[in-house]
Amino acid sequence: MKALLPGERFVMDVVSISPTDTAFPQSTPVPPAEAAERRELISAAKAVNASDLMGENQLVFTIDPQTHRPVIRVENRDTHEILLQLPPDYVLRLAKELRSGSAVTSSVLSDT
Repeated sequence: MKALLPGERFVMDVVSISPTDTAFPQSTPVPPAEAAERRELISAAKAVNASDLMGENQLVFTIDPQTHRPVIRVENRDTHEILLQLPPDYVLRLAKELRSGSAVTSSVLSDT
């Protein structure tokens, strides 16, 4: 493509994209009871963080992108170092593997 000279215009045709053309996976709806539980966890984490009970640490609530399970972390406010995570990463990995059906045999065989 050549560089534009002063006064020249570049016209680009824009084609609309329908929602079915997107490459992003559609998120599954969260059941109302689970959504309410998540809101309560977020509210509780915010209350603890606002109280300054944890000093230089804070509670962080997230959803694991692989398992879609809630995760609570205690992390340093400044460095964001994770001090504690519930459930731990290895449990999230195991849940993901169990969901796909690959963990049971590989875990059992590696322990023997």
